[in-house]
Amino acid sequence: MKLYNDYSSYLRQRYGCKVYRIGLDAGFSCPNRDGTRGEGGCLYCNNEASRSAYTNPSDNIATQLENRINYLKKTRRAAKFIAYFQAFTNTYAPVNKLKVIYDNVLVCGDIVGISIGTRPDAVDDDKLKLISSYLDKYEVWIEYGLQSIHDRTLKFINRGHSYDEFLNTFENTKKYGIPVCVHVILGLPGETKNDMIETARRLTELKADAVKIHLLHVLKDSPLEILHSEDKIKLFTQDEYVDIVCDFLENLSPDIIVQRLTGEGAGPNHIAPAWALDKIGTINRIREELTKRKSYQGYKLNTNT
Repeated sequence: MKLYNDYSSYLRQRYGCKVYRIGLDAGFSCPNRDGTRGEGGCLYCNNEASRSAYTNPSDNIATQLENRINYLKKTRRAAKFIAYFQAFTNTYAPVNKLKVIYDNVLVCGDIVGISIGTRPDAVDDDKLKLISSYLDKYEVWIEYGLQSIHDRTLKFINRGHSYDEFLNTFENTKKYGIPVCVHVILGLPGETKNDMIETARRLTELKADAVKIHLLHVLKDSPLEILHSEDKIKLFTQDEYVDIVCDFLENLSPDIIVQRLTGEGAGPNHIAPAWALDKIGTINRIREELTKRKSYQGYKLNTNT
């Protein structure tokens, strides 16, 4: 039985081999950090954003890409790659500048796709037209940070946009035929298990193409670090997180690709919880729990419970 619709299997089936994603930092900022939409950024974010540990932001894009490709070819015999614009808001620039940046990574013959992480309040029709222009030749994804469907939560975490704003952007993106991956965070302050399950159900109703599930974790120099130091927030234990991820998956359509099951900070930026650094162990425990339950992605949708 297939426990969940994992991204690695999807890519392997499509390309006949394992495809590696390479996280990139193109030097973008964020409208929620520079005062355009908000001030100070999201509650859980710091100046390192979601940059991969291996990414050196002082290197240009070509160097970042070349270094990582060479490493993966040498250590894992990798052959195909997806350029993942990961750090901060990767549509936060004029469309002509975006085209130059995106085009520069696609000249590499080993690149089969492009994935663009951004916010739903940082795209427009011109940017969507540009991104859709790559669909004929490449695996294309746009990744929207939603985190929760609940506006009270979005306000508390200083997200800087509402659920309706996300919904409008999501629907407009789908009109251009661009596959959408939605980011959610489990364990956000004030959210109950039912709140998180409702987010899974809503993604099912929207027919999102993919989801990335993140654990709420504390990064150094983030606003969340202050709340954590003052014992004003509660973080999941590993048992609690495994339990809620399985509940989330049971209420998520099996057609939705699961691109991530958990997440952690890079190196010394990660403050808590300590168990989150054992990413493989957490994923294995999620699989074990689903097996124990005799369950799978979409199970609760099929049983109507």
